[in-house]
Amino acid sequence: MKSINYFLTVVFNADLYPEMIFNSTSFDGSSLVGDLRIRDITKEISLDVDFNGVAVDPYGQTKAGFEITGGINRKDFNLTWNAVTEAGSIVVSDTIKLIVDLQFIKA
Repeated sequence: MKSINYFLTVVFNADLYPEMIFNSTSFDGSSLVGDLRIRDITKEISLDVDFNGVAVDPYGQTKAGFEITGGINRKDFNLTWNAVTEAGSIVVSDTIKLIVDLQFIKA
C-alpha cells in the first residue's frame, strides 16, 4: 500500500485535493458530457454510455445497469509526474482510461 499512497500524494496531491468531481451538463442517451475536476483544473469531457438493460433480482428489486467509458489526457489536468525504467520505457501513460459500471435500484 505504500506505493499507492505515494502515487496519490505525489501525482494527485490527494492531501490538498481529496476529490475528483464530475458534473454532467448533457446526456443524449448515448453520450454523457460534463465537467471533470481533478485537483484545481476543470475540463469538459465526453463519455460513452451503454445501457445494459433492466432486470428484477430474486428479491423483487428492479435494477438498471449502465457502463460509462471514456478517456482523458492526464497532462490536461497538470498530472505530469512520470519516471523512466532502466530500459528507457515510460512508467505512466498520458492517456487515462475511465470505466464506470453503474447499477440503479428502483425505489
